Amino acid sequence: MWLHVLVFFTTFFFMEFMAWFSHKYIMHGFLWSLHADHHKKDHNSWFERNDAFFIFYAVVSIGCFLLWKYEIFNLGLAIGLGIFAYGLAYFLVHDIFIHQRFKLFRNANNRYAKAVRRAHKMHHKHIGKEHGECFGMLIVPLKYYKN
Repeated sequence: MWLHVLVFFTTFFFMEFMAWFSHKYIMHGFLWSLHADHHKKDHNSWFERNDAFFIFYAVVSIGCFLLWKYEIFNLGLAIGLGIFAYGLAYFLVHDIFIHQRFKLFRNANNRYAKAVRRAHKMHHKHIGKEHGECFGMLIVPLKYYKN
């Protein structure tokens, strides 16, 4: 059981690296066409082409659940839940808290919340795929904690 807990938390924290890596090298790289509307909205839909990345990680998580369910991979549940938990945290922080896709958590006013918003604002100051910064989500560089 402790192995499953360890794998869950390892997966959750590894997903921050995956978010940074895929954001920097995939979303701002060869799949910029899916991510561009997140930086500069070019349509009237509530949905963005960028939401496809969420679907990709959801499918990976579900695949891990199925591997566990059919007793193909014993750690599939822990990994699937770790990916799911990170996706939920990402959705709450990025889509709800930062971009206000749902009008919740508007008045969070602690140092971490302010740092997350500052870092993401710096990321979005570049509307093109080049010259980006702050590609992660939950781990924020120390310079954004300063006033």
